[in-house]
Amino acid sequence: MSDATLHATSQNPDDFAVQVADQVESFLVAVTEVARGDEPGSTVPFLLLEISQLLLAGGRLGAHEDFVPDERYEPDPGPEPDVDGLRENFARLLEPVDVYSEVFDPYEPRKAPVPARISDDLADIITDLRHGMAHYRAGRTTEALWWWQFSYFSNWGSMASAVLRALQSVLIHVRLNQPLEELDGLDTDQTPMGDETLEFEAGRVMAEEIGAPLGIRPGS
Repeated sequence: MSDATLHATSQNPDDFAVQVADQVESFLVAVTEVARGDEPGSTVPFLLLEISQLLLAGGRLGAHEDFVPDERYEPDPGPEPDVDGLRENFARLLEPVDVYSEVFDPYEPRKAPVPARISDDLADIITDLRHGMAHYRAGRTTEALWWWQFSYFSNWGSMASAVLRALQSVLIHVRLNQPLEELDGLDTDQTPMGDETLEFEAGRVMAEEIGAPLGIRPGS
């Protein structure tokens, strides 16, 4: 779904920069369409697909040798587009499953998981990618690649990986009819429950509040 006018006709479609820019643009266009909410029942599957494809571009950037910007100081790409509207739309569409538990560094096992929001992470990822796209559209290809690579390592790569795991977990719980171990324990207070009651309530919430609104049917 990349913009056909994004690249000059003289650019080689096999060029690394063109391919990465296409993948970034495709993600930005697709998630913006998802945020409109025209197909709320497909939000989770669509986002899972788009994040997976974006991480392919991230993996290519991560495996590539370091890009060195042409200039010592980053040129001003202009004002950052506002993403609050997208953030709010994603929060509304993902409300039953927006909050998830994230471990920032799997090699630091003593670090406790912290709550995160898919909607916040998506907005941050979009901001990073748009920043690089502004450089790319201005003809600063090396600067764009440097920014996408740097922000992949420093921000959006880990966020996209975390969001992918969260979305995959939603599908696993619903499709395999596996109840959650706890209910909204990340950001709401609740009275203690016994194990059997907790399992029953978790299963009910997954089926009624998550599966149904998101258009996902549990497995038989």
